[in-house]
Amino acid sequence: MIRKFQLNYCDLYLLIVITVTIEITIFFKQGIMKKMKLLPLAFSLVVCLIPTKLFSCTGLFLENSNNGYVYARTLEFGQDLQSQILFVPRAYSFTSPTPSGKQGGLTWNAKYATVGANAFGFPYFVDGVNEKGLAGGLFYFPGFAEYQDVTPENYNKSLPMWELLTWILTNFSSIQEIKTELPKIYVSKAAVPGKASIPPAHLIVHDSSGKSLVIEYVKGKLSLHDNPLGVITNSPNFDWHLTNLRNYINLSPINATDKEIAGITFSQLGQGSGMLGLPGDFTPPSRFVRIASFAQTAPKVKTELEGIYQAFHTLNNFDIPKGVVADKNGVLEYTQWTSAIDMKNKIFYIKTYENFQLQKIDLTKLDLTAKKLQTFSLKYQDQIHEIMQSNHPFKKP
Repeated sequence: MIRKFQLNYCDLYLLIVITVTIEITIFFKQGIMKKMKLLPLAFSLVVCLIPTKLFSCTGLFLENSNNGYVYARTLEFGQDLQSQILFVPRAYSFTSPTPSGKQGGLTWNAKYATVGANAFGFPYFVDGVNEKGLAGGLFYFPGFAEYQDVTPENYNKSLPMWELLTWILTNFSSIQEIKTELPKIYVSKAAVPGKASIPPAHLIVHDSSGKSLVIEYVKGKLSLHDNPLGVITNSPNFDWHLTNLRNYINLSPINATDKEIAGITFSQLGQGSGMLGLPGDFTPPSRFVRIASFAQTAPKVKTELEGIYQAFHTLNNFDIPKGVVADKNGVLEYTQWTSAIDMKNKIFYIKTYENFQLQKIDLTKLDLTAKKLQTFSLKYQDQIHEIMQSNHPFKKP
């Protein structure tokens, strides 16, 4: 049944950057290939030591044999995001704030109806899909996201990052349209209302043809990355993650073969030896390697619903239970919800930390021309099926 002194951080960061620079210098001067292996490790240390709020999301994109696609993700945070299902109808009007937080930013009317999940009760999407099958999500991008400086004459062409996904989903139907129109606007440094913070984020978007795009703002400049893998995590930059995959090209779903050494034949101890070395921790670089490996080895299933189940099974491997990830103040990060989108049929599925039972909402069954926004609660009690009612006498096979 179906119902995402200070030797402070800056000093330590600088120290490690210097270390990385030395490693690069040694590499180029001596030509020692082994030094290359140290660079991703040193860079990962830099990433891990940047002070951040806990937020470790993982995104997945799968194709089925019926020419359909599933986009799925986990949503982790160190405090309750109070997410709801949000529906935006066609022609709904939006007005963005200026960098100072006042009205006067970009305005638009929704071209396409959209459904997905929000956070903190805001009328903006963290994740969603529109009526054309365009789907995408916001992902935390700490230490690297830097938005654009906007001059007053361009305020009416600007919006903050936390509105960007909503602007994209309510306006466009394809990756190509996004590539054409996104450079025409500015993403400002406006803070979230009532939060006095500017969330560092990047986006991933997928269209109904199977194309994927990662959108990042680094050093105040827009970077668009075609993403043939369809997966995403967090920091650092997307292109760094692709380079880091070179360290794991030995991974394979095929088990290792027996090997003879000094007259002794050594066999694997169990299944899965082809994936020996796959990182298992929760850092963004490790999760990126893991989700890329899982996505590339996933067999194509026949139906959209099978694709939904496959996506949830895959993302179960990225589920963070309370207690295993925490900051120095004891704040626990955990997987608050996991979502999966049937992009062909425009159905948004979700399960929460409190409720493992799948819940869904079908965009095509909503009033796409409604006049107001709608929200739907995710606070449903888990229904556990009692199997005592289906008992049968034992029969020998």
